[in-house]
Amino acid sequence: ERGAHLEMILQLLITYVATVSFGIIFSVPKRALLIGGLIGTISWGIFQLGIHFNTSYVFATAIASFIAAFISHLLARKVLLPVTTLAIPGIIPLVPGSRAYFTMLAFVESDYLLGLQFGVETMLRAGAIAAGLIFALAIFSFGKGLGTRYEPNS
Repeated sequence: ERGAHLEMILQLLITYVATVSFGIIFSVPKRALLIGGLIGTISWGIFQLGIHFNTSYVFATAIASFIAAFISHLLARKVLLPVTTLAIPGIIPLVPGSRAYFTMLAFVESDYLLGLQFGVETMLRAGAIAAGLIFALAIFSFGKGLGTRYEPNS
């Protein structure tokens, strides 16, 4: 039990460092780095929590993506940054990069059924990320015109 908690804390710490590092590589503004790292860590924690409770990877990804986008929308208004500056680092831990790699590897090794299986899972998880982002955007856009949707403090 204690070992599982330590492992989860280590995963969250590594996720934070990786998310902030991603932000540095892609020139995220300094004042957004720590916030983006925190959002990425929260989204990874929620994803892991969903997996722990035996939810599907796709559903856990969608929920974690939604939470990341929701927090990004809330904080973007407070710190006067574009939502994408916070949302993109927030979803980076959820991107199914290893699944995409294993998809290509299976096709290169002529294991087409396994490649299709990995490919479908990759696409479903990528779609779940997009769905979570869009659902949060829809909530924050409700009742507003298109022109005011991205304005801070509107």
